Amino acid sequence: MGLTVGPSCGATVLITGITELVTNDPAAGDGSSLGIVRNAALIVDGDGLLAWVGPASEAPAADSCVDVVDRAVIPGFVDSHTHSIFAGDRADEFAARMTGTPYDGGGISTTVAATSEASETTLRALLVHRITEMQAQGTTSVEIKSGYGLSVVGEERALRLAAEFTTESTFLGAHVVPPGAERDDYIRLVTGPMLAACAPFARWIDVFCEPASPHAFDGDEAREVLTAGAAAGLGLRVHGNQLAPGPGVRLAVELEAASVDHCTWLTDADIDALAGSATVATLLPGVEWSTRSPYPSARRLIDAGVTVALASDYNPGTCASSSMSLMIALAVREMGMTPGEALWAATAGGAAALRRHDIGVLSPGLRADLTVIDAPSYVHLAYRPGVPIAKTLHLSPSENGL
Repeated sequence: MGLTVGPSCGATVLITGITELVTNDPAAGDGSSLGIVRNAALIVDGDGLLAWVGPASEAPAADSCVDVVDRAVIPGFVDSHTHSIFAGDRADEFAARMTGTPYDGGGISTTVAATSEASETTLRALLVHRITEMQAQGTTSVEIKSGYGLSVVGEERALRLAAEFTTESTFLGAHVVPPGAERDDYIRLVTGPMLAACAPFARWIDVFCEPASPHAFDGDEAREVLTAGAAAGLGLRVHGNQLAPGPGVRLAVELEAASVDHCTWLTDADIDALAGSATVATLLPGVEWSTRSPYPSARRLIDAGVTVALASDYNPGTCASSSMSLMIALAVREMGMTPGEALWAATAGGAAALRRHDIGVLSPGLRADLTVIDAPSYVHLAYRPGVPIAKTLHLSPSENGL
């Protein structure tokens, strides 16, 4: 990136040379939802929190300096939906879909088998590699789901590993019903011994609520899973309305889930329910690209007043990309979002989906999770799709950002 770093990392660090700073705080900048400050600077304190944000001409002194040399700075991407603990790949499945084979969730069992056979050392190394890859593309906060164990031992192992890297870990034992298992028996396992083993390592519980898939869970089954998770103290998330219209969205709203993710097939009643709730609609455009499915209409959701987030859904079957920049470009090109709306959804929207108030916004007192864009404006994220112009900004080698 050609950053010029001061000779020492003192108690405070001045970040300067910012052509365009996106704060997501309307009061901090131009009054828009992005809160843009032109020719900006910011100061990070010794605890990694923002101490000052504003025009470079007004910046106080600091102990050291990082000059980003006429580049834009944005809040770090908040990837609020990933399945990044897995082994193996499903490239053959992707190739088949490109020639017309539909997706129904059945390929998940292939990843379950590969993941179950992998050692803990291997899974940890794979996760480190993937998190490093995300960070190199500007992601500073990530949610990680289980769901490729589908056994008490496998799910507990996945969440224990995830908790080493993020506070946003999600128990997804109700990903699909394993081949050969009886549905009722498996749901009892998920809501009983598996939940008990996994809850200490998770913040959230999720369920793949898709009656259109023979592998996933209907509305009543999903409700049973979610209410058990809530009783165990976990927050709620839902995979809903990905494959066809169904009960997922309205179940998420009824149970006050933090987010309902996919939202590909929505009725007017679904949108009305979301608009009157605190549940975030998390859209995953990489999945539609990878499965040749219709894209959800972000425009309908935004115009109705629904809070929208963008996430990667990084996983081996339906989106093998961890690039949040790509998700922004797809959202702008295919889902009716403006570049500004897409950026907000990938940062502050993701934070809202995780019910976090310390990330996704650049204001004094909040975390200095910073992504620098090798361009003068954030608009280049959509304008230059596929080009790796977004990178996490490190203030010192010891700062990992995730």
